[in-house]
Amino acid sequence: MLTPRQPAPALSVDTLAHGRFELHAASPERFTLICFYRGLHCPICASYLKELERLTPEFAARGVETIAISSDGAERAAEMAAKVGAQALRVGYGLPLTKAREWGLYISTSRGKTSIGIDEPALFSEPGVFLIRSDGTIYYLSVQSMPFVRPNFTEMVAALDFVIKNDYPARGEFTGAV
Repeated sequence: MLTPRQPAPALSVDTLAHGRFELHAASPERFTLICFYRGLHCPICASYLKELERLTPEFAARGVETIAISSDGAERAAEMAAKVGAQALRVGYGLPLTKAREWGLYISTSRGKTSIGIDEPALFSEPGVFLIRSDGTIYYLSVQSMPFVRPNFTEMVAALDFVIKNDYPARGEFTGAV
């Protein structure tokens, strides 16, 4: 189980327009926001990533770099990037499912075509959102087993204002006996 205040797992993926993303080499002022999404087949992901694209400048103003990552290949990732109008948001692709599982993401099997007529991959990861501190430790994590009811990015921007102002620590770090 991933735990706040502990090192994040290694993460390395190609991106559409920003070269290779290596989490260990990232140097944000405060955080890297990693949004793992299901893939091109998911209409909820498209809406969610549109919101992240819209708010990426707000995150950047708070010292937070953003990236959206899926296990889709380059072609499907490029289609999703076009669909969401990704300009500021980095889009990573080719996430190995073994790596998705290291990050605690749930893996689903294909149910064929989605409501928008796009085939789901045979296997793909469900969504997750992470804030990783510039020192490589986990600050925040949210992992879903379903495509809906995800963390709200507008609320996250407001929460970051509080976190930064109050030097608020990561919570959920206790792993001792209870």
